[in-house]
Amino acid sequence: MRASRLLSLLLLLQTRGRMTAPELAEELEVSVRTVYRDVEALSAAGVPVYADRGPAGGYQLLDGYRTRLNGLTAEEASSLFLAGLPGPAAELGLADVAATAELKLLAALPPEPRSYASRMRERFLLDVPGWYRGPDEAPHLSAVAEAVWDLRPIRMTYRRWGNQEVERMVHPYGLVLKGGSWYLIAAPPGGTPRTYRVARILTLETLPGRFERPEGFDLTEFWHAYAKEFRERMYTAEAVVRLAPGADGLFSYTLGSDVVAAAMEEAGPADADGWRTMTVPVESLRHARWLLLRMGALVEVVGPPELRELMSEAVAELAKMYG
Repeated sequence: MRASRLLSLLLLLQTRGRMTAPELAEELEVSVRTVYRDVEALSAAGVPVYADRGPAGGYQLLDGYRTRLNGLTAEEASSLFLAGLPGPAAELGLADVAATAELKLLAALPPEPRSYASRMRERFLLDVPGWYRGPDEAPHLSAVAEAVWDLRPIRMTYRRWGNQEVERMVHPYGLVLKGGSWYLIAAPPGGTPRTYRVARILTLETLPGRFERPEGFDLTEFWHAYAKEFRERMYTAEAVVRLAPGADGLFSYTLGSDVVAAAMEEAGPADADGWRTMTVPVESLRHARWLLLRMGALVEVVGPPELRELMSEAVAELAKMYG
């Protein structure tokens, strides 16, 4: 345990530069006194770590000192290869760089972790897009990624929903890969960040100069908040249904596992025949009609009356078509 903590302390100083004892203690989740002892242990082991006193002081490594990659366990090393998605790296124009980095990492590993990492790469593949759907065609993705990395403003022609084309000048903050589609998080100068689907960028021009990222902006926090708001915005109506026994799996597949799981928790007990009544959120009543028709006689719409009427009309049309 202590050896792992010492390595973590060393890597923190190597990647972040000068850090105070309280900062190190917070990162390592130990006491400040433990940090003092660990720094002494590193110094005794020949690591050139020294302390600067004063308000701006802290611990840091001697300039130019770098530790070699020799502290990874087999599991840690293999996880790096599992996380390195070749498809997205190629889309970002980083395929050659990623391949070179992978070779260097393999060469630096001892025999056992190297063998473990190679097996992980050979036996596990992450395929991001869903079934029957390929990844978005995003010809400007590489240029967007460069602008994100270099903090360069961009001007783009963007196709909104409804095929309306608009021109935007934005500061690109980050990129997110979701379900095979790339999304750009960007904001006009001094404005609020918004989400743009990269495949809908029709033209793109990288502008001169650089911009400053807003202090405190966190890409992960922004995306999670956006995804939560999107889900809440997407469901604009509710349907009350009776579900046949044994149809839980098909119902989850049809409406979404998260939606159905939440509805199941709030549903009452099953009746004498095993049917359960529950309320589920839906995008719209018309959209719900086509989703619930997939369930056939395994689900009955109880309400609202407008949805029952839509279901009745659809069944009548099908009966007329098929006799």
